[in-house]
Amino acid sequence: MRILITGTTGYIAKRLALQLLEQKHELICCVRDLNRTPDELQNHPNCSFIKVDFLEPDHVQIPKDIDAAYYLIHSMATSSNNFETLEERCALNFKHLMASTNCQQVIYLSGIVNDNSLSKHLKSRLQVEQTLTSKTYALTTFRAGIIVGSGSASFEIIRDIVEKLPIMVTPRWLNTKTQPLAIRDILTYLSGALGKTELYNKAYDVFGPEILTYKEMLLQFAEVRGLKRYIFTLPVLSPKLSSFWLYFVTSTSFQLASALVDSMKVEVIGKPSDINDYIQIEPMAYKTAVDLAFQKIEQNAVISSWKDAVSSGVFKDQLSKHIELPQFGCFEDLRHRPVKDEAYTLNKIWSIGGRNGWYSFNGLWRIRGYMDKIFGGVGLRRGRTHDTDLEAGDPLDFWRVLLADKKEKRLLLFAEMKLPGEAWLEFKIVKGILYQRAVFRPKGLWGRLYWYMVLPFHAFVFNGMINALANKS
Repeated sequence: MRILITGTTGYIAKRLALQLLEQKHELICCVRDLNRTPDELQNHPNCSFIKVDFLEPDHVQIPKDIDAAYYLIHSMATSSNNFETLEERCALNFKHLMASTNCQQVIYLSGIVNDNSLSKHLKSRLQVEQTLTSKTYALTTFRAGIIVGSGSASFEIIRDIVEKLPIMVTPRWLNTKTQPLAIRDILTYLSGALGKTELYNKAYDVFGPEILTYKEMLLQFAEVRGLKRYIFTLPVLSPKLSSFWLYFVTSTSFQLASALVDSMKVEVIGKPSDINDYIQIEPMAYKTAVDLAFQKIEQNAVISSWKDAVSSGVFKDQLSKHIELPQFGCFEDLRHRPVKDEAYTLNKIWSIGGRNGWYSFNGLWRIRGYMDKIFGGVGLRRGRTHDTDLEAGDPLDFWRVLLADKKEKRLLLFAEMKLPGEAWLEFKIVKGILYQRAVFRPKGLWGRLYWYMVLPFHAFVFNGMINALANKS
């Protein structure tokens, strides 16, 4: 089948695309920025890309001869206050574009919406489902709750809490019940529904075999990790305080923490149906899903992460708009060193940050991360998705990868930390010389004062970093 996929760089869609390619389907992947095409997909003979922003779809040419489409766009982590309006507009524009194609089926992943007091995000998910309903194609909707898999937001947040806190004093919403579902099972539902006419114009709740509270999920996660944890829930803790608690303890952004707290207060229990018979699946238990996720992590085989989404930071534009470094009105710190072994240096550059650190004065980098977190920034806790691989769009501590080209021997990062201006960090090897350039475009007087305040630290932080990159020990 010829299939259109939206949200290609997102957590679900990227994994789904790889699975569909294994099943010999032909894919047309929608991306907002052609510089962010995933490496695993861009060289596949059955995969092509089109640039489309469903908020502004003018002059977009969607191929007419498509058989089915997946709608996997959401704005859970966006900082926008009117995300409901944005989601509805995206869905409406998508629907209009599909009307001009031969698409027979649209498959949409939503959230379980059986509670009477839905969160803002779950209400928006339901509104999108209603908007996508059409007379020109059949809509198949899967409604899921917590998704368990390496790199998922819920998995990484639970991992942060369990790994860091032996004793936890937690909000009362940890007693809320839910039915976690493994990412592998989600992908089976999504791919298994293709072309099944008996699923046309129907919606199904999909969920794991257990009903668990969030507290039970934390404790079972700890069991899988071989950790002993003690949890005490407070009878009262406001949503705002709960959001701050999640934000400071985990790697999540404050926007996502607020959205999750809003959703976690709602009981997410699915309605039984015969969907498992149609798809021929027996969803796995929570602890099994956690164990499989750690197998992927230990193999350094995490395909996608919630942090890959640009909205997980402060970035709002297309990456390509920032790839050309500004030349005017900027401060610059440029250093260069001869390289003894280019392959060694490139591997060191491609491994920078995350668990590997920044090779020099890591304590100062951590302090800067803590300061950023205090002022509402992303801090260093996002780390990186892979220890040794980078591609455009990846998070890298409090940076975003704009360009990662080993052939050109160039890595370009854009700062997502809280700053009175914009900052870039570039590493490039030219004719055996490593150039390391930090560029800062200040905003107003505070931006200029900030540069001069941090300038003394550059002398040893940046100097130590380039020495570690250029010199093979």
